[in-house]
Amino acid sequence: MLDKKYNSFISIRSYQLQTLKKDFISGMTLFVMLVPQGMAYAMLAGLPLIMGLYASTLPLIIYAIFASSRHLSVGPTAITSLLVFSGVSVIEKPGTSEYIILVIFLAMMVGIFQLILAVLKMGMIVNYISPSVLGGYTSAAAIIIGLSQLKHLLGITVETHLQIHLILKELVNEIPKIHFLTLLIGGCSIVFLIILKRINARIPAALLLIVFSIISVYAFGLHERGVQIVREVPSGFPTPVFPTITLDAVRQLILPALTIALLGFMESLSIGKTIAEKEGYKINPNRELTALGCANFFGSFFQTFPINGSFSRSAVNYQSGGVTQMVSIITSILIIIALQYFTSYFYYLPNAVLAAVIIVAVYKLIDFKQLRKWFKLKAVDGWSWLVTFAATLVIGIQWGIVIGVVFNFSILFIKISKPRVIEIGYLEKEKVFRDIKRFPDAKTRDDLIIARIDSSIHFSNISYLEHKLNELILIKPNAKLVIVDFSGVNDIDAHSFKSLEEMIEQLNQENGISLYFVGMKGPIRDTAAKAGWTKKFAEELSYFSIVQLLEDKQIKFYPQRESGDPFLYMR
Repeated sequence: MLDKKYNSFISIRSYQLQTLKKDFISGMTLFVMLVPQGMAYAMLAGLPLIMGLYASTLPLIIYAIFASSRHLSVGPTAITSLLVFSGVSVIEKPGTSEYIILVIFLAMMVGIFQLILAVLKMGMIVNYISPSVLGGYTSAAAIIIGLSQLKHLLGITVETHLQIHLILKELVNEIPKIHFLTLLIGGCSIVFLIILKRINARIPAALLLIVFSIISVYAFGLHERGVQIVREVPSGFPTPVFPTITLDAVRQLILPALTIALLGFMESLSIGKTIAEKEGYKINPNRELTALGCANFFGSFFQTFPINGSFSRSAVNYQSGGVTQMVSIITSILIIIALQYFTSYFYYLPNAVLAAVIIVAVYKLIDFKQLRKWFKLKAVDGWSWLVTFAATLVIGIQWGIVIGVVFNFSILFIKISKPRVIEIGYLEKEKVFRDIKRFPDAKTRDDLIIARIDSSIHFSNISYLEHKLNELILIKPNAKLVIVDFSGVNDIDAHSFKSLEEMIEQLNQENGISLYFVGMKGPIRDTAAKAGWTKKFAEELSYFSIVQLLEDKQIKFYPQRESGDPFLYMR
């Protein structure tokens, strides 16, 4: 069962009764959360409510067997459910058998993608999606989710859209048709959930709300007065099916599947790592990919839709004292028992109550404080957040994350293609060389240029580097010595060595300027040796620091002082 470093379970021998007791309590707690959330998220995905419970059975057990996290709680989640809806609803009408078949196949494809990534040891691929992009996407998706549920809260019938302007247009047109009794139920449900959460987060508010609303609808016959209810919910464990596979379905679902696979994994890994750090153990990203991939792939044979880790349920699992992934197995068993014996009791459950559960669950994901933080720390990250947020709201939830990632990589490419090249001067008091723009008191000479490069050098930025060095030379026409500090350069490719070689020869022959390189790191010097520089430019590469070169060339920044100290060099 649980290895000290990575495995999710402790050995049978060391799994004590006290641990089982803690896991059982956490499993019960998650069970009362997952029943209403599972049904609510199935509704959000455009699926029969029973599929939300199906997705909370076998996938949880499979994940528990392979996972490295001890506390991550997997199952249906809001954003994944919305991604399912956005990806499949453009192909088939939600609720139809064709739609359900495609969703099941989508779960299989998500699992396959995650397993492929695991086999290729690409668990850290999610590091290439910026937190600012993910934050903007999550906030926008939460708004779309909330607005999409207003039709159930208001008791109106509208077309389901995933762009904010289309949703608002539909809602405004249908305002005269609001069913006020449904609105009252939905509004009171939201207030009830918020108040109980503030009183005590451990109170199973959603389950209590569901029980109370079912009794109320049945007792007062509210369904006969226009309140929309769930009605028939099938019972029993899902029968095995084999997802229908067609090339056309693969082509249409490949983008949604890849998006869900990556975002689901990222969400799962982030919450899993947060709790693991608090508990002093490590998460293995590739094992998490394997666990999620197996859960989605094999779950698809039992009529499930894509699942991943849940922030809220994982936090509750941790806070309620869960110790191992046995919690997930206990939760799954309890869901299976509910499927077998209790689904008929959901007949009178109002749709407005499920909509309230979704809205209260996602509203905390809207985080505008994060936007202010990004702009305060680094404006480019703030713009990444904002572009992703706007694209997700206006263009669509599927394309929002793609546009955000492309924008972020474009900014990164621009930054890489324009390396930082600065002229540095000598600060007498501090005895260091610094950027003359940041430190106007830094001393320089008209016949000397000292430049520092703060970037790796490669084929895409060498031309810009040459341009910046030539600019410095034009500013100081009397300069006969150019010193380039390479201490900030970690890598340089073969093409760049060739370009710099041409520059050295051109400056020397045409302008009589000597170009020296100091502070080269070991790997850079190794590459320079392979390029023949250690023989061809032995003099230009022979200095390890600016100070050493200046002393050797007897270049003074200041006249000799009375103290007899002719230079104040950096040590």
